[in-house]
Amino acid sequence: MINIPELKLGIVAVSRDCFPMTLSVSRRAALVKAYEKYGEIYECPTCVENEAHMMKALDEVRGAGCNALVVFLGNFGPETPETLLAKSFDGPVMFIAAAEESSDKLLDDRGDAYCGMLNASYNIALRDIKNAYIPPYPVGDAEDCAKMIHDFEPVAKAIIGLKNLKILTFGPRPDDFLACNAPIKNLYDLGVEIQENSELDLFEAFKKHENDARIPEVAADMAAELGDGNRKPEILSKLAQYEITLLDWVAERKGSRKFVAIAGKCWPAFQTQFGFVPCYVNGRLTSRGIPVSCEVDVYGALSEFIGQIVSGDAVTLLDINNTVPRDMYENEIKGKYDYSFTDTFMGFHCGNTCSAKLRNPVMSYQKIMARSLPEEVTQGTLEGDIIPGDITFFRLQSTADSHLRAYVAEGEVLPPATHSFGGIGVFAIPEMARFYRHVLVGKNYPHHGAVAFGHFGKALFEVFKFLGVPEIGFNQPKAMLYPSENPFA
Repeated sequence: MINIPELKLGIVAVSRDCFPMTLSVSRRAALVKAYEKYGEIYECPTCVENEAHMMKALDEVRGAGCNALVVFLGNFGPETPETLLAKSFDGPVMFIAAAEESSDKLLDDRGDAYCGMLNASYNIALRDIKNAYIPPYPVGDAEDCAKMIHDFEPVAKAIIGLKNLKILTFGPRPDDFLACNAPIKNLYDLGVEIQENSELDLFEAFKKHENDARIPEVAADMAAELGDGNRKPEILSKLAQYEITLLDWVAERKGSRKFVAIAGKCWPAFQTQFGFVPCYVNGRLTSRGIPVSCEVDVYGALSEFIGQIVSGDAVTLLDINNTVPRDMYENEIKGKYDYSFTDTFMGFHCGNTCSAKLRNPVMSYQKIMARSLPEEVTQGTLEGDIIPGDITFFRLQSTADSHLRAYVAEGEVLPPATHSFGGIGVFAIPEMARFYRHVLVGKNYPHHGAVAFGHFGKALFEVFKFLGVPEIGFNQPKAMLYPSENPFA
């Protein structure tokens, strides 16, 4: 998958001058050894005890090409140099601390890093360091700390990605569609660049690609991907032309940024002028690592980008769309799966979910648009039921008054057939009814949600927390009331 950051981790041990430096050095070595089963990490040779050491270590990790750093309190740690190291490093920095090994080492080899972490956290706040991350429980032995670093990997990659991301939009948004409209100032605050383009400019670029020599090869690749689902072969050349147009647009306008996401448009005039709908192409690009959201949903594209980094896999963007009919629940879900009727719903979009995430995908037309337009101009969707399995529904969003909010909810796609159209699945999330009312409705989220294929709530929650999102909603269990929930209901 392209368009995802590569992580180069480094670790720097720190030592308080009244504790033996050898303790931090030996504990660092044990941690690096324990981490080998997860991957490589650059072991900085300088153990930091003072500011001179800090500057030397900083040069060493920069020279090694590290873009994320672990500050390891092998003993109590020097609060000034260790936090200045984080402040000076251009990338995410995790702070972790060593636990004591055994009772026979509590005289000469007691490190007190449990205590030192408190001072480190105080100094991180004192210096207003924004790139520092402290895991849920930041103290452990070598194996514990190795697992913490491994859990830090997707968080660090997401932060690096956002700092190097440009979102390309093609607007304006459709009329009477304010749901996905949100202030963009928060994007700049996150380090994300945005370039807003006209749909007319995109149409002009598309026209210029009309006889592009690459079209037959891309169309053939589409046909091979679709296989028996290639029921609209006459539209593939236009779709290939559009895909090439988007890829060239990305290459020409990426600018100083390493990564790109797209917030595109598909109606009301797109299909009548381009002669197709872009859903299938959107899904193909997303499957390769360039997320494309529908309906100029900027924060949807942003959420998809985060999700693909955290999951290392393709994602999709779906409407939290419709209820499961009662008869379907009674006949196909009740008693077979441990979900109540109101835990279930259907996630749907016209055809933007990639073929790898659909059962028996077929190229089709956009049924909703075809109610008022000629069917031939609505071709280009990819239809099929979403594959069953674990999922995470999530979104990062700006409120109307420019405050960040997010939600994360883990669940699954159930196997029963949807008996419907588009890219669609029967979803189940525990306590969905309460989550729907008190988070999605109660906090004014739009109907689009990003979907990662697997359970990634832990990492996504940590990413949003790292970004400073003050309110992260989730599907709370029955015993945990929402602030807006009636305790007498």
